[in-house]
This record gives sequence, structure tokens and C-alpha cells, in this order.
Amino acid sequence: MRTLRGRIMIDKLNIVKQRYDEVNDLIIQPEIIADQKRYVELTKEYKDLKDLMVERDKYVELTNNISEAEEIIADGSDAEMVDMAKMQIEEAKEELPALEEKIRMMLVPKDPEDAKNAVVEVRAGTGGDEASIFAGDIFKMLTKYCESKGWRVSTVDFSEGTNGGFKEIQFEVSGEDVYGTLKYEAGVHRVQRVPQTETQGRVHTSAATVMVFPEAEEFDVEIDPKDVRIDYFCSSGPGGQSVNTTYSAVRLTHEPTGIVAQCQDQKSQHKNKEKAFKVLRSRLYDMELAKKQEEDAAKRGSMVTSGDRSAKIRTYNYPQGRVTDHRINLTLYDLQNIINGDIQKIIDELKLVANTEKLKEASDSL
Repeated sequence: MRTLRGRIMIDKLNIVKQRYDEVNDLIIQPEIIADQKRYVELTKEYKDLKDLMVERDKYVELTNNISEAEEIIADGSDAEMVDMAKMQIEEAKEELPALEEKIRMMLVPKDPEDAKNAVVEVRAGTGGDEASIFAGDIFKMLTKYCESKGWRVSTVDFSEGTNGGFKEIQFEVSGEDVYGTLKYEAGVHRVQRVPQTETQGRVHTSAATVMVFPEAEEFDVEIDPKDVRIDYFCSSGPGGQSVNTTYSAVRLTHEPTGIVAQCQDQKSQHKNKEKAFKVLRSRLYDMELAKKQEEDAAKRGSMVTSGDRSAKIRTYNYPQGRVTDHRINLTLYDLQNIINGDIQKIIDELKLVANTEKLKEASDSL
């Protein structure tokens, strides 16, 4: 017999299944396919619901196995069957708590932006040349992590540091659930180490700021061409050399907001303009999103995604080989692997805390 908790879970999953069947029908309707925005939203929802349906089937099977085994034990006419039924219950009850927890986390409503691609910007903060070198280290850490996930990384724009690294670098990341993962890296990253330029062996503190924007689709943000000033200039490569002598680099200025987006990565002016418009759309979209995140975080008292771009989120202490994430007070003595892109365990912990906050907030949570 199912427990009350089990029945509530099944009821919830059955409601989700109804929605899954509904979306399954909708995405093949010609009028939905013709509406690009609606079609993209529904296909993303369908994918999330399909993943949940896989876990629902496992849960239904496990609870049915328990019910059948309990009936065999209650009947008690076949001793061998009773022993097997007891084993079956034991196995199922061992698997159930972890599966229930997984389903509860999957039932947490996702932010609609999470499935989007992202535009990431890493900017050197305080600390002079060492800050630029550290910004370069953070860029490498993030791109190695993205590559390990099978995501595609494409540079948009950069300005090199005088002694290596970058004063700032901007890149696009495309793949599955990119923004929903990389948004946890947004904020101020701080490093404590002896700089390469330090002759006395003293430990210095420097910082780099990471900004992560959800990549906006054309239908997310409408930009009036009259509001955009377009400037063309020659691309500059490593060490300030000219990449080419044609005016292929593009700078866009959105005059109502003063937001600037530029791209000099491609040899083609058209491709640079396309990329720059993508960044501009994403920045405008992010402006609105930041306001919403701040309001939501104030309501929730959330520390994980506060919307505060100036918040110090993580310290990398080289003498101690230590990395501390200040949002959740997580300390790991694994600096070398982390700076080489192994940040999944930190992101998993941050996601867990964020989802737990959302679960507490949901009045009908299980």
C-alpha cells in the first residue's frame, strides 16, 4: 500500500504527465511551428518534461513493486514467495529516498532563461598586471570547463593585458542549459598569491569580475535600428598588431541606454556585426533580468543568485591550495584542479542550495 507521501508524489507526477501529453500534441501543430517564440518555449519544456517522465516511470514501477510484495506477504501462503517479496521491498525501499529527492529537485520550477546560451565577460579588477593575468586564468578555467561539457566557445572581443592575460575578454557559449549553469560563476573572483612580477615573494590580492548574460533571441528583445549607432574599425590582434587592414571590426552603441557591444573576432564585417548585435540584445535583456533577480532575491533572501554583480563570490588562495566559495561557505583544498576547469562540484553544491531555497519557498512542496 502506498504511503500518503507516495500518493501525493504520484498525484503530482500525474499532473506533470498530463502537461507532457498536452505539450507533445502542441509541438506538432502547424500554428505553433509557425510561431517561433512559442515553438522554442514548448520544445524546451517538452525536453524537461520528458526527463521527468523517465524518473516518473521508475517511481511508479518501484512503488508498484512494493505494493505487490506487500500483498504477497499479507497472503503468506507461499513461504518462498514471502522471502522473495521481503527482499524486493528491502531493495525498493533502499532506492526510493534517492529517487524521491531527485524527482523533488526536478519538480522545482526552472527559470525560463536557464536553457539559453550565454555571453560571458571576464574583466580584470583591482591589482594591475596581476589582475589581468588572473582574468586570463579565470577565462581558461571557464573555457576548459565548457569544453569538458561539450559546449562550443567562441570569442567575441578582447583587450590584452600588458604582461599577459586580459584586461577584459568576452565570449559566447552554446550548448545545453548553458546559462542555467554558468550563472553561478557571475560575480567577483579574488586571488591571493605571489605575482610573477613580485621580487620580494609577498602575497598580493587581485580580483577579476565575471558577468554572465543569457543570450537573447531576436524575439526576446526588439531593437529599433534608429537607436543604434554603428562604428567600423580595424581589428587588432595579439600584441596590438592589426588582424587585417579592412574595417571589419564593429562597435554598436545603443543610444537610449549607452550600452556598447563590439566584435572584432571574425574577418567578415557582416559576421562581426551579427555577433555584436547578439551581445547587445543579450545585454539589454540582462538589464531587465537583473532587476527581476534582485527583486526575487530580496523576497527569498537568496545568497546564491542575488543579482548583485559586485558581490565577492570566491577566493583562490594559492599558498594554501584553497578555494572558498563565500555564498555557501564551501572550502575545497583542490585549487590546481579547480583552476584547470574542474568546477562541477562547486556548481553542483550551489545548484543544490538554490533548489533547496526554491523548494522551501514553494508552499505546495512535498
